[in-house]
Amino acid sequence: MLRWQDHGGNGPPLLLVHGMLSSSAQWLYNIEPLKEVARPITLDLLGHGNSPAPTEAKPYMPSSYLAEFETIRSTIGAERWFVCGQSFGATLTIRYALERPRVITGQIFTNSASALARGEDAKRMVEGAIKQGRALMEGKTKVTDMPIHPLHAKRLDPSAREKLIEEAAKVNVEALGRTFEHTLATASQADRFHETSVPTLLVVGTKETRFDEHRRFAEEALPSLEVVEVDAGHAVNIDGAEPFNTAVAAFIRKWG
Repeated sequence: MLRWQDHGGNGPPLLLVHGMLSSSAQWLYNIEPLKEVARPITLDLLGHGNSPAPTEAKPYMPSSYLAEFETIRSTIGAERWFVCGQSFGATLTIRYALERPRVITGQIFTNSASALARGEDAKRMVEGAIKQGRALMEGKTKVTDMPIHPLHAKRLDPSAREKLIEEAAKVNVEALGRTFEHTLATASQADRFHETSVPTLLVVGTKETRFDEHRRFAEEALPSLEVVEVDAGHAVNIDGAEPFNTAVAAFIRKWG
């Protein structure tokens, strides 16, 4: 069901999963450099990019996404692969590594408050996601008014920002609503993050200071966590593309 693309390359397969209101275009600055050490596989989340926008709830469930990942892995003939989740995409890749560690060589993720929300923050996220999802589907909220819309991104390269705005305009609003209600509402992996058994790298954009608490939690919960700091904002793979690519390439060489 998900639309995906195998970009080829000189190394092990690497699944790249973008965040909300984006698409596989999220990785424009990363694919070619990473092809030197890996075989990037990009996909579009439901209702994003070229992927369909189902009207039923089941496809939006995290378990359905993980099944789709497995279908892609099987199709390309990979026994194991690396995975990388950006922002909301990390909620799915971290869950994937927790539930299917035998097929994951290593995982990378970027700033993702939704993946590491806990306590009252997690409760508010669930309640807010359900409310936001319904408001979107009922036309009570405009996508462009959402803080995560690339229109409000201040640090992105102008050409990258323009491309992401174009991609955000293609997002199916009802599918986005279902993503909030059925995917984001069960996104946090904080309670299980300490159970992670695969090599894990966090490439953190340090300019997003609101992520600091989540980073500290991740480091305490998983002492084996490798962390690379990049002087960039939330979209670290774009805002700090060169150091991001360098960090990911080094991690793949180390564990691949």
